Amino acid sequence: MPDPADLRKLTVLHEEVPADGRRLDRPFRHAVAAAVLRNPWHGQGYVADLQPVVADLAPWLGRRLGAAAVEALGGSGSVAAFGKMAAVGLDGEYEHAAALIHTTLFGDEVRLLVDGSAWMVGNQRICPPGTPLDVPMAHKTDAKSQLHYHTATLVIADAPRPDEIVVAVAVASGERPGARI
Repeated sequence: MPDPADLRKLTVLHEEVPADGRRLDRPFRHAVAAAVLRNPWHGQGYVADLQPVVADLAPWLGRRLGAAAVEALGGSGSVAAFGKMAAVGLDGEYEHAAALIHTTLFGDEVRLLVDGSAWMVGNQRICPPGTPLDVPMAHKTDAKSQLHYHTATLVIADAPRPDEIVVAVAVASGERPGARI
């Protein structure tokens, strides 16, 4: 678990879409939970082995963010699709963002919460504060289900600062609105 002082902010977004091109039979919903935390490798120069920090931090982030996103959507029974992303501030490395989310230590915690079995789609980037952060999603048990390919966008006006990382988990209630391919 990280030092509580390292977590600056937890942001949760819930959106409901009742219509997209046409009125939907039932509203499409997605939720994103994002943690803004101090980059644990900031100021250390090149760190060859990121694994010790990943082993400590990634499972905690997966559990905390997965639980917050699932709760915002209305419980694990509401989740059909999921995804992840990380964004490191301008003083960080691309690999700092990737290391925290592209590990089963992170993904397994989320899969457990949503009864998922598919690999979580995800992305990472280096960016300044206020950059729109896109969280890709796919079906939680069938990553080939194109109807569930979806992206949720989150903007946190003051993050990531140069010495921070934003890590996010997104969940969705079903097929993207209007899916027909």
